[in-house]
Amino acid sequence: MQTYKGSCHCGAVAFEIDTDLSEAVKCNCSLCTKKNALMTMVHENQFRILKGEDKLGLYEWNSGVAKHHFCNECGIYTFHRRRSSPEHFAINVHCLDDANASGISIDEINGRETPLISDVE
Repeated sequence: MQTYKGSCHCGAVAFEIDTDLSEAVKCNCSLCTKKNALMTMVHENQFRILKGEDKLGLYEWNSGVAKHHFCNECGIYTFHRRRSSPEHFAINVHCLDDANASGISIDEINGRETPLISDVE
């Protein structure tokens, strides 16, 4: 396992994760598609915010369980706490310094088929 440092575009938000970075996911839900996010999953114990927690914006919708964070300064999506497994974070691979996404196995998730809370109540 390796430690990767990451940040938003302007550097106001910085974090690090511990991962082997062998897998990533691309989701086709409306939010992930518009963000063009490529995400790797880590347990909350493998994630640390180094600076800029006060610079993080928060976007919540539907159930409010997923917490999508972005930099209030530059607007870059950095990570989110997952709805399906709230003890995990999905980290934007494109925000990781020195990470090479070309060798990563990428799974496609059909998030469009995940029911909204209002659809199951």
